[in-house]
Amino acid sequence: MENLNDSKDVNRAWEDIKEYIKTSAKESLGLYKLKKHKPLFDEECSLILDQRNQDKMQGLQDPNQTNVRNLNNVRRKASRHSRNKKKEYLEVKIDELESNSKIENIKRVYRGKIIYELLPA
Repeated sequence: MENLNDSKDVNRAWEDIKEYIKTSAKESLGLYKLKKHKPLFDEECSLILDQRNQDKMQGLQDPNQTNVRNLNNVRRKASRHSRNKKKEYLEVKIDELESNSKIENIKRVYRGKIIYELLPA
């Protein structure tokens, strides 16, 4: 490293060091898999969001009345769909909490208590 005079050589050396650190961490620690925190997000939601993004790009490329109207309709549909999915998910969680409460499974009741705080008043 002491022989590095050029900024490209220095940058390349730092890139090499970065790669060595990444590979050694990967070998020693392994890969960490992320948890899915959104069980209400399914394939249908993904398709609707893809359609919304596609219409948004089309509206940005050619902003005429039809594209804007189409984008607004797709946005409305996506918003309605996600709102309904969230409502269904919360209803299932509430039913689950009620059943746990009835059979006196206190640990699961307190673990799911956060869901009640998400509900609108």
